[in-house]
Amino acid sequence: MSSRTLSPFTVLLRLLLLLVVVSSRAGADDLRPNVVVIVVDDAGLTDFAPFGGEARMPNIQTLADRGTKFSNYHSSPLCAPSRAMLLTGIDNHRTGIATIPEVITDNQIGQPGYSMFLEPGVKTLAEHLKGAGYGTYMTGKWHLGSGKQDLPNQHGFDRSFALDASGADNWEQKPYMGFYDIAPWYEDGQPADLPKDFYSSKFIVDRMIDYLDRDQQPEQRQPFFSYLAFQAIHIPVQAPREITDSYNGVYDRGWHALRKMRWQRAIELGLTPAAAPLAKMPAGNRDWNSLSGPDKQLFARSMQVQAAMLESMDSHVGRFLDYLADRGELDNTLFIVTSDNGPEPSDPVAVPGMKQWMFFNGYNHSIDNLGEKGSMAFIGPEWASASASPLNMFKFYAAEGGIRVPLIVAGPKIPAQNWQRALSLVTDITPTVLDYLDIAHPSGDAVAITGRSMLPLLNGSADVIYAADEPVAMEVSGNSALIKGNYKLTRNTPPHGDNIWRLYNLATDPGESRDLRERKPQRFAELMIDYQRYEQAFGVVPPAEGFDLIQQTRTNSVKKLLLSNWFSLSVIAAMLLAIVLAIIWLRARNK
Repeated sequence: MSSRTLSPFTVLLRLLLLLVVVSSRAGADDLRPNVVVIVVDDAGLTDFAPFGGEARMPNIQTLADRGTKFSNYHSSPLCAPSRAMLLTGIDNHRTGIATIPEVITDNQIGQPGYSMFLEPGVKTLAEHLKGAGYGTYMTGKWHLGSGKQDLPNQHGFDRSFALDASGADNWEQKPYMGFYDIAPWYEDGQPADLPKDFYSSKFIVDRMIDYLDRDQQPEQRQPFFSYLAFQAIHIPVQAPREITDSYNGVYDRGWHALRKMRWQRAIELGLTPAAAPLAKMPAGNRDWNSLSGPDKQLFARSMQVQAAMLESMDSHVGRFLDYLADRGELDNTLFIVTSDNGPEPSDPVAVPGMKQWMFFNGYNHSIDNLGEKGSMAFIGPEWASASASPLNMFKFYAAEGGIRVPLIVAGPKIPAQNWQRALSLVTDITPTVLDYLDIAHPSGDAVAITGRSMLPLLNGSADVIYAADEPVAMEVSGNSALIKGNYKLTRNTPPHGDNIWRLYNLATDPGESRDLRERKPQRFAELMIDYQRYEQAFGVVPPAEGFDLIQQTRTNSVKKLLLSNWFSLSVIAAMLLAIVLAIIWLRARNK
């Protein structure tokens, strides 16, 4: 019988059956995988234990063993651009976070892509997943815009406890540099205070578990997206003393020895080719043997604190994994673990005026409590070179040590691969998750994703996602890189760079020790043209002439300090003027 001759009763019965089916499906558990993205702050390529580091990281090691490790994954050289690209899949110049407020120059302010917040049409992974029925949560560092409309709750996160700064103290609610008056933490878009027993890694996991406990209903499963953005191992490097003590002696031989050890370990693990040379130490770095005994002890202890901070973070990641296991969710969760950029080389104590700022803000740089409450600990450029070994340079720079970082992907239907060697980028994370979950990419008025899905690399259906003749570029504050096949064109700004363009073959020289621009002038010219096209297509605005990262940070900090405290400074100036005038009047009267 055709549908045209069905009786009214039959049609009504079928409609009722259809409603029952739809209703039952609407109430059924949603069995799609959860997504957990873990971002470590300022970890170098060989800092993670699975990549050869000394820190004990058994939980991240477990994820690495059951998933895929990427040996040729590149982020950007600075935190906020990297996070914007990771969360959107879009080149930083199209997100609005082309650089960071701490180093932006006057000629960039107000330019398209340099607003310092996620601009209209830029959709985050949280927005995509929320639209697909996921619960969305973030805890930790945000640093993607300071207005109320710029915080995580306005960009797709159901719940969030976010630090809107490049960093902060890990034991207390206070800033770590003069650019900030306070440590600006927000819960669901509202200013928030930290608990008295605060330690950043513990708190970030505690609050994430709290959100999931409150929002995930046991009677009906809803998949979730958890974005855990740790402060470890950003300055100030801080960790519990007992963990720091457990690394006594590990770094006593100094940074030269560690650089060689990490290089050899990278070769043994298959992370880098056996014939690849070790990168040179950046010019101006100190010789370990020239240091005094007390300085050696202080610097060795600093690296112990960093290892302890990684171990502590990993232990709290382990608590989160145990929580998921207790809920029966561990085996149905996609995990992505990475770092936002290479290791931090800054020596804040050497910055003029920093010691005075530290005094007024309750910080010291003493070996007696290094890494504990009140301590301003850091590793400096020499240890940063070792953390990135066998690569060249570190955070802030587009050298491999600044942009090639660890990436681990593990989860359902992700086969174990010791090393995935294909080129991949931070913009590839969002399209990978969308394709893994079979969620459509944005369309219409949304800004288009510029990254590529890594799913073909993960499931073995392709060996590469970027062809050998396809240029891939990035830029942050004049630090630039373009990779095309095995070749890389790069330029780095002062103080550790010199603004000179260089050409390297990454297949044989990932440490960027042999500049090929004179031996391969045609290749150099070809990649320069490719880079110029990238600058034009993405609206790159180079920093002002004479740009120096450290000097610009100091200039911007002073400007912000004056702007934030103009009223108090005006009152003080008026009082001083009144005192001077009173003294002049009294002297004139007594004549």
